[in-house]
Amino acid sequence: MKTIYWLGYIFFKSAGKAFYNLKLVGEEKLVRDGGVMLAANHESFLDPPLIGISHPENITYLARKTLFKGFAKWLYTRWDAIPVDQDNPDMTGLKKIIKALKVGKKVVLFPEGERTLTGELNPALPGVGLIVAKSKAVVQPMRIFGARDALPRGSSKLKMEQICVVVGDPIHFDDEMLKNFSGKDGYQKIADIVMQAISEIEDPR
Repeated sequence: MKTIYWLGYIFFKSAGKAFYNLKLVGEEKLVRDGGVMLAANHESFLDPPLIGISHPENITYLARKTLFKGFAKWLYTRWDAIPVDQDNPDMTGLKKIIKALKVGKKVVLFPEGERTLTGELNPALPGVGLIVAKSKAVVQPMRIFGARDALPRGSSKLKMEQICVVVGDPIHFDDEMLKNFSGKDGYQKIADIVMQAISEIEDPR
């Protein structure tokens, strides 16, 4: 790990264990070789660092491009974050994500696109399927339990709740499979497969 990334990794991992009794289940399933999309449910602002500290390698994050200013720009750049325009999404951000996966990086993505309001899983967006189809990266389904209880959407108050991150079985979309999915409908079907895999991960607490 890069030094600045390692410092953040140690800080967040220590905080997770100290305040949330953070547990990682299925670590042995983590794919170490090549580009991997770490696809997880999205229920709290805590989700990105929770996925990050669950993997022993540098992880690439997505961050609003408006955050890339001053010290935050310096920090996010060294944390290997990719700036994205969530208000006016275009192919520029998608191309950066696809390129990162193709060169072997581990990229965190939340297929739902936004944090859940109810705690229920939301449908996946087709852009996730497009990224899988173009990058041909392995997809690592992961599910976070307890983060919404600790910091739900719309709240700024942290609660001491146990959080657990569970790693699911990797999904390998080979050429034979991908040729059956094309266009927006095909990309949506890929995204649905990813979301289904996330939904099938059970809470071990």
